Amino acid sequence: MLKNMQLFVEVARAKSFRRAADVLGMPNSTVSRRISELERAVGLRLFNRTTRQVDLTDVGRAYFDNCECIIKDAQTAHQALIDMHAKPSGVIRVSMPVDFSIVFLSQLLADFGSLYPDIRFELDLTPTSADVVGDAVDVSIRMREPKEPNVIAKRLASLQAELYASPSYLKKRGVPRSPKDLLNHACLRMRDGPWVLHRADGSGDETVAVAGQFLANSAGYLRSLGLLDLGIFMCAKKMVQPDLDARALVRVLPDWNMPDLSIYALTGTRLLPSKVRMLVEYLAKNLPNAIAV
Repeated sequence: MLKNMQLFVEVARAKSFRRAADVLGMPNSTVSRRISELERAVGLRLFNRTTRQVDLTDVGRAYFDNCECIIKDAQTAHQALIDMHAKPSGVIRVSMPVDFSIVFLSQLLADFGSLYPDIRFELDLTPTSADVVGDAVDVSIRMREPKEPNVIAKRLASLQAELYASPSYLKKRGVPRSPKDLLNHACLRMRDGPWVLHRADGSGDETVAVAGQFLANSAGYLRSLGLLDLGIFMCAKKMVQPDLDARALVRVLPDWNMPDLSIYALTGTRLLPSKVRMLVEYLAKNLPNAIAV
């Protein structure tokens, strides 16, 4: 059955029995016969045949999507068995958020690369998650749980965010004493929506509908705006530690924390090539320590 499914996928891609036969190196009659056998086995017509080409039926199109995933997983499983007896090598394509990667992942990837020098990295630094179900990347590191179907998420660590501002801004606008005071401040935000703050001693939460002039998809850029005395922003402490040491930034509302951000490795399948699986396991083991201040 699996061999006929693979043959079906090749015919669907080529839209021709003859071209698929050429790719597979088998007689055209054999391809046609085995497709007919597959249609009889499933009890449905998978192709509309014309003298010029063959096109998928609606049922065939749905079957094609499923077959592609099954064949890809089978190939990955086969490759994983081979990789178990070989030194990890080849390319790992990783999609990562820009600022988080610079601060927290650079050293970890350098260390992993030292352990496995035959592995090469193609790194796509972008604020938006790449397509891990398709062929774009092998793994995507993101600070959100995926909503997309067929995406596998492995939680790697959690990151605590706090509020910061420059002393000059606070001198001009006043120091917030409670979360509700943020309503009278310029808040530099990653996305629209209220901020939820947790009291550090666990005694309660506050939700504040903050507002501000600037909205950006980069924590590093919001930090730059904060250093220009333009408002209050949320960030992980490690990302602003040099600014805190230089007293260019100070923490705001130190008795309150922002919700922890969970960090995930997203993949399109659980059957990962060994080099990708080893990278994900390495990050799960070492990222929590890299995040700790």
